[in-house]
Amino acid sequence: MSKTETTDATDTADTEHTTGDDAAGADLSTAPREETIGGPTLGVVGWIRWFWRQLTSMRVALILLFLLSLGAVPGSLIPQTSADEMKVADFKQAHETLTPLYEKLQLFDVYSSVWFSAIYILLFVSLIGCIVPRTWQFVGQLRGLPPGAPKRLTRLPAYTTWRTEADPEEVREAALAVLKGRRFRARTAGDAVAAEKGYLREAGNLLFHLALIVMLVAFAWGQLFKSEGGKLVVEGDGFSNTLTQYDDFKSGSQFGVDELEPFSFTLDRFTGTYEKSGPQRGTPRTFEAAVTYTRGDGKDEKAVIRVNEPLKVGDSKVYLIAHGYAPVVTVKDGRGKVVFRGAVPLLPIDNNITSTGAIKVMDGYRDKNGKPEQLGFKAFFVPTFAGAGQGNMFSQFPALDFPVMALTGYRGDLRVNSGLPQNVYQLDTSKMTQFKVDGGTGVAQRMRPGETMTLPDGAGSITFEKEIKEWASFQVSQQPGNGLALSGAVAAIAGLTGSLFIQRRRVWVRAVRGEDGTTVVEMAGLGRSESAKLPEELAELAVALTATAPPAPEPAEPEAAEPDSAASEPAASEPAEAEAEASEGVEK
Repeated sequence: MSKTETTDATDTADTEHTTGDDAAGADLSTAPREETIGGPTLGVVGWIRWFWRQLTSMRVALILLFLLSLGAVPGSLIPQTSADEMKVADFKQAHETLTPLYEKLQLFDVYSSVWFSAIYILLFVSLIGCIVPRTWQFVGQLRGLPPGAPKRLTRLPAYTTWRTEADPEEVREAALAVLKGRRFRARTAGDAVAAEKGYLREAGNLLFHLALIVMLVAFAWGQLFKSEGGKLVVEGDGFSNTLTQYDDFKSGSQFGVDELEPFSFTLDRFTGTYEKSGPQRGTPRTFEAAVTYTRGDGKDEKAVIRVNEPLKVGDSKVYLIAHGYAPVVTVKDGRGKVVFRGAVPLLPIDNNITSTGAIKVMDGYRDKNGKPEQLGFKAFFVPTFAGAGQGNMFSQFPALDFPVMALTGYRGDLRVNSGLPQNVYQLDTSKMTQFKVDGGTGVAQRMRPGETMTLPDGAGSITFEKEIKEWASFQVSQQPGNGLALSGAVAAIAGLTGSLFIQRRRVWVRAVRGEDGTTVVEMAGLGRSESAKLPEELAELAVALTATAPPAPEPAEPEAAEPDSAASEPAASEPAEAEAEASEGVEK
């Protein structure tokens, strides 16, 4: 055979083998095949198809997912109007230069902004456009049969062979049984058995992407139909789940007030205990609110609400989020008439519950001349006072070990009738005059429970009663998409686990009669990705198959001929035999 003929035959064989290998590895993935479309030949429909293929590609989906995560960063760092309007107002007041830029970029309303919604919708469409064709392709693969064996199994990454005295049909039947016993989908194709396993890898991949869609739907559902409100309740007081009862309330655009869960509750007692010594001194140990709640049917039930252990009533959850103290005070006018008596909630400003607030007497008070007037007091309360001369007045411990309250009084107009919203914990003193009191600092007086501060010029008095109540702040929320989002997250983890740890692979077993009459058994494996487990699995299958098709014994080597006087004669023919062997090697 000439050199040219040999080269052509080799190229032809390689082409055939390459084609066979490609067929063997075909359909191991359901990833969409990218097609190249020439730019100058594109029309309107062509450009639409091109844009759709780009949008539904996995690369673009990952980019959109990254942009969605990146877009959520400013929503975590910058105060959001939907979460706390007061913090947004304070931020705007403190950053007058950045505020106009942030408003144009909608950074105070990130999750409802145009750009965030655009990324969200594009990701949603991209995932659907990617999943639908891959799902149909995967279903087609499940309904199909494993492909036949390539011509040269030796070209595959995992390969083994041996000779056996068993018949080829017997070997193929045994191989079919072994592969099916290992949960392979197997069939006999010609002189070989073709098998495939690992379909759950692609199923996990599709499950992961479907779970992402479920999570996106749950997020959108929760944003549209959610409701969330806060309420501060003093011990002994109650709350009814109606819009007018909330201190603050936010809801989704599709939420209706009539969807509020009908229930009410009363705060019976708040219990808070704290570590008294050691490096964790002051750390809460017990933090719970005992309540009596009533559902729509009117039956009273008892419950204890703790941190991260909310009260569940229908679709609503009541969370315990904060607590503080509400000293009970009594205010009298100059004639001794009680014009105000009640517990006044004060807001903590540190971990030791040093608290501040305001006491407002808006109605019923008259001065010594009988003229209606309003009173206001700035209150500074510490549950554990260090003592006079021990530095500034800040609490040393969160519990009520040595409670002291400092009051600064004012008279005049509280500005509550001006029509402008006013913080109940702050005092507007722009239209008020400060009292000058005896003792203390001249303008403020420290008081222990049971003590009374007499106001000058016969203006009356204020008494710090011995009773100090506690208050708890609750958050009542309805999040209809939480269960769906949790299910999507669990499914995403399960799908991702399957796609990462399950390997899609194919195995072929060929059994043919050899020239010496024995059966030649070849086994080869091909995986979607390289893995050390494939050769190990192929070795286990080979060992299992050798129980039916054991290796044939090696033929005995011929004995060496004794030398004689004519031993030198074949030497003349050695060049001719070497040339023949070389020629035979080329033809092979």
